[in-house]
Amino acid sequence: MQDRTPGELDYPLDRRIGKRSADKIAQQLGISTVGELLLHVPRRYLERGELTPIAEIPFDEEVTLVARVQSNNARRMQTRKGMILEITVTDDADGSLGLLHLTFFNGYQAQKDLQVGTRAMFSGKVGVYKRQLTLTNPNYVLLADDADDEEEAKRPIPVYPATAKLTSWEIKKTIDLLLDSLQTERLRDPLPEAIRRREGFMSLAAAYEAIHRPAEIQDAYKARHRFRYQEALVLQTALARRHAFTAQEDATARPPVQCGLLEAFDAALPFTLTAGQEQVGGELAADLARPHPMNRLLQGEVGSGKTLVALRAMLQVIDAGGQAALLAPTEVLAAQHHASITRTLGPLAEGGLLGGSDNGTRVALLTGSMGAAQRKAALLEAASGSAGIVIGTHALLSEHVQFADLGLVVVDEQHRFGVEQRDLLRTKGRHSTPHLLVMTATPIPRTVAMTVFGDLDVSTLAELPAGRAPISTYLAPLTEKPAWGPRIWARAREEIDAGRQVYVVCPKIGDREEEPGTELALIEETPVKTASARNQRPLASVLDTVERLQELPALAGTRIAMLHGRMDPAEKSAVMDAFNRGEIDLLVSTTVIEVGVDVHNATMMVILDAERFGMSQLHQLRGRVGRGGLPGTCLLVTNLEPGHPSRERLDAVAATTDGFELSRRDLELRREGDILGASQSGGRSTLKLLRAIQDEKVIEKARTDAQELVAADPDLVDYPGLNEAIEAYLNPEKEAFLERG
Repeated sequence: MQDRTPGELDYPLDRRIGKRSADKIAQQLGISTVGELLLHVPRRYLERGELTPIAEIPFDEEVTLVARVQSNNARRMQTRKGMILEITVTDDADGSLGLLHLTFFNGYQAQKDLQVGTRAMFSGKVGVYKRQLTLTNPNYVLLADDADDEEEAKRPIPVYPATAKLTSWEIKKTIDLLLDSLQTERLRDPLPEAIRRREGFMSLAAAYEAIHRPAEIQDAYKARHRFRYQEALVLQTALARRHAFTAQEDATARPPVQCGLLEAFDAALPFTLTAGQEQVGGELAADLARPHPMNRLLQGEVGSGKTLVALRAMLQVIDAGGQAALLAPTEVLAAQHHASITRTLGPLAEGGLLGGSDNGTRVALLTGSMGAAQRKAALLEAASGSAGIVIGTHALLSEHVQFADLGLVVVDEQHRFGVEQRDLLRTKGRHSTPHLLVMTATPIPRTVAMTVFGDLDVSTLAELPAGRAPISTYLAPLTEKPAWGPRIWARAREEIDAGRQVYVVCPKIGDREEEPGTELALIEETPVKTASARNQRPLASVLDTVERLQELPALAGTRIAMLHGRMDPAEKSAVMDAFNRGEIDLLVSTTVIEVGVDVHNATMMVILDAERFGMSQLHQLRGRVGRGGLPGTCLLVTNLEPGHPSRERLDAVAATTDGFELSRRDLELRREGDILGASQSGGRSTLKLLRAIQDEKVIEKARTDAQELVAADPDLVDYPGLNEAIEAYLNPEKEAFLERG
């Protein structure tokens, strides 16, 4: 029997550190249990060197000294807002009194901490202020009067992630109190003993002590390595267990059928499938033929043919008597999928209609903006089973939508949907759980896939179909090359005169409101705040750009239109249809054309203020050109100065068309939490110590261990500590992260 009594780590904080301290921790850090606070680990450590007597401090060098505050005076600055705090400290290390001046700019916390008579350890670089040796804004740690100078000096000082109302020093005092009262005999170690011995990890109690109060910096590193592996094992075991449980669910097997829709479709294809499409198609076919639900992630390069592979899986399900639902994030994309799939199927999409194939099916479209008559017809086709494929947006999730026999759910651009939405669609299977295929056009590095989608089987399409022309990407830095501005539009005119079409992408629509889910929400770093940036012109907008380009002599006589998310859905569809038919030469758009839009005659894209988009997003956007066998050109236009950090991202996009390489580079250039935390799961960063790129070997080892543990003990009866850690890990926020596949 598994012990179900709460472990030490589950205890509410107020039972260990008092209600007042616990309430402040909960309010400022969102932490409420012993285990959560113990895993609020230092972000760095201040290493102390030998203590330096004040009489011997050298100029322009880092020093560490223990001294007592002699005076504490604050005054307002005369030339700007704020205050200067001047502290004088003394020591008697060599028997003679030494004096040192400390200066803090806006040192409100130091003013409170460093009262006269307070003893502290100070560390900083020696400079000169008012012709006196001084430390400016030094780091400091308050000391008890009976502290051992030598011992304190050698002990690294932890620096915690803190807030304005809860300082690192307060967190340290609280954690010290918690460690002193910790009932170590009640700790349940998440790491199985065999793994602990194999890896030479210290015990859990020792690791908590070493990471928060290390005697030497090496102790902190060893503890951090242990907790990094622990985090990987907890996550991978949760994923492995979910995968195992899902594999035990019942699903209707949908094996291939001879002389069916799929065979007819393959026979009519005017091209040969790539080796990658054949391989992935075989993986999907085998999954669908099993009596347990397929749970597979299909990722691939822009233009690698993911939709075709998914369509062939849908046809296999239809051949076996089921239906397929394709969930798309936007009406533009849903309409594009409907048009593309209907066109690709040809007579096979006209089942029951005059001229349609005898063994054909129907493809229905269901979106929120459809008229009552269209909606009623689509609902009837889904409920009766006459539509083998139903394509839609969130409208598919309505309780009014019923299927005759839903056998396969395909989620396109899965990161745009919440877990509840995806799972709601899966509940529409009448007889059993439908198979699930989630697709992403954003290439995911292998370690990220293992970390985020560890409960899914992953298929990857890296090979581009024949006929896909290369896309040349160039940086257009207008700050140092202003003459390139007019040349951009002359170049666009050349494409149009050659019978081609051009996209122009802007980061905003043109008024104060931003388009939900498209523009600024997808920017990977905060807007530039430099003085030069503040003096720059406003960001390019669709409305202003259309107006400007219509007056540009270089584009006189060309047909210019715009597309953005706040247009009426019918108007958006009309614009895309016109662009598809070649009736629009230049389309000025927001990122609504980022995925799924497939206009073969479009050969050039101009992305204005390109630094406002993420690397993966830029890669997706440029994938809209060069789709018809003609070479594509993408210009990344920026007004940033040379040397700005965001220029490095743009250079990286221009340097390679390998989406997987870009995705990896993307993670290296920005905080990983942005991709694995808040922007994906809706809350704080999910990964604490683990880093998906840097910790590849740790993740792989933990994944192997997790799969072996779950295979031998699916309910983790013999590992209560690991089970407890998983339950603590899966709060609602992190469960959304875990299940987002």
